[in-house]
Amino acid sequence: MKEYKKLLLSNKAWASDKLAVDEHYFDNLSKDQKPLFLWIGCADSRVPAEDITNSNPGDIFVHRNVANMVVHTDMNLLSVLQYAVEVLQVKHVIVCGHYNCGGVRAAMTNKDFGLINKWLRNIKEVYEKNFNEIKELPSEKEQFDRLVELNVKEQVLNLAKTTIVQKSWKKFEYPYLHGWVFDMHHGEIKEILNINPNEWQSSVFSFNFEEEL
Repeated sequence: MKEYKKLLLSNKAWASDKLAVDEHYFDNLSKDQKPLFLWIGCADSRVPAEDITNSNPGDIFVHRNVANMVVHTDMNLLSVLQYAVEVLQVKHVIVCGHYNCGGVRAAMTNKDFGLINKWLRNIKEVYEKNFNEIKELPSEKEQFDRLVELNVKEQVLNLAKTTIVQKSWKKFEYPYLHGWVFDMHHGEIKEILNINPNEWQSSVFSFNFEEEL
């Protein structure tokens, strides 16, 4: 059997199981989505948002890219963020990285990876910014794990710098911002950073919306 056929068969089995429990499951699922969470995660196939949080379809609005980045020039990410915050009005935005992330590992080397160098540069900048702290750690694993954590922290701060988030803070006092790291060896999530609405301030990146609002 061709590999992709297994996915289609599994889909039929999954749909049948859902209907066996609740005959109106898909009728309810097809209604408007009202997720509480936006998940910005890594594209790694081992870190599916719904599975590791034991959530149901409709609970989490998901965006994934290499190394769970929030890049200020990424129109895909910004479009997802704007839709989630302004239209869906999610209450929480989560950046979830994971230990043993290939993107972070690649950024720690001096190898030329071609096109993806442009993307990895964003992680390299986090690495350079925290280079001394990371290099003081005694083992390569600890250094690697720490950069994963620091990268998540930096991406949460990048969320706070956006006008999308700041406008919502001003008008609605949400979303809450969270930085998490998933540990594949134990299956558990570690909290790295939480930012409450209007808690974060910057003399450079804080915007004044008084006239607009």
